Amino acid sequence: MSHAPFPFEVLRPQRDTLGETPVWCGERRRLWWVDIRAPALMCWDSASQVTQQWQMPESAGAVVTSRHGHVVLALRHGLFRFDPADASLRAMATLETGVPENRLNEARCDRQGRLWCGSMWDFGVQTRGSLYRMDADGTVTCARSDITVPNGLAFAPDGRSMYFVDTPTGRLEVADYDPQSGRPGRWRTLVEPGVVPGKPDGSVVDSDGCIWSTRSGAGCLARFTPQGRLDRTLPLPVSQPTGLAFGGDTLDTLFVTSSRQRLDAQALADEPLAGSVLALRVGVSGLPETPFAG
Repeated sequence: MSHAPFPFEVLRPQRDTLGETPVWCGERRRLWWVDIRAPALMCWDSASQVTQQWQMPESAGAVVTSRHGHVVLALRHGLFRFDPADASLRAMATLETGVPENRLNEARCDRQGRLWCGSMWDFGVQTRGSLYRMDADGTVTCARSDITVPNGLAFAPDGRSMYFVDTPTGRLEVADYDPQSGRPGRWRTLVEPGVVPGKPDGSVVDSDGCIWSTRSGAGCLARFTPQGRLDRTLPLPVSQPTGLAFGGDTLDTLFVTSSRQRLDAQALADEPLAGSVLALRVGVSGLPETPFAG
């Protein structure tokens, strides 16, 4: 793999400590993401090229789009609806109680608008996380437990396959998914550990049905076919890419968040773009993300 970075643009000069879960709102032509550690919510407007930032009261693990210009935020233990017009937060659901060391991490909606969100013991210290689904009526279901660091939530174009990563395992998993009930079937390994350097973090599916994976620690992206075959890799100027999302007017820009967390002074000097949001043209387009239906 070449060490020369793929051509990219930097979205804004500020650097996040732990940027995560970018999501494109096509209706308003905006990119949303979080800095888990700040903690903060960010929104980049493609028309004005201006980024707004709102401080959050506790760790902000993920964001997904919702209706009427709102977004849904996964804060430390629960989901909240955020209105950018007045910066108000309205509690929607508490996903976990009795595990104060846990926080929410990673979220995405399926093609029908159900919201999936994972939890983890902060920094992945223990395998105490779970994976939850919230339906449009607010019903919350725990679909999986014994997770260390939930990541890589994504859905096939037809909504009949669900992808997931528990990052320390190094595996990209897939399950048959029932769009009617929102229930995944048996999980199986699609991509074994070690096929590509680094650990899998974020995932997104393109219009060909291929799965893009950020490779934390290796500073690259990997694209896999729906059968799990490695199709291509793209080197990046950041060693810890995190989340990724297709956006832009024709969904042909791939936005990649990244992290500065745990990099020492020398590493930060060697990697001045760590924590940036990058924009790349990778030659394929993505799919619109379905907003939360509730």
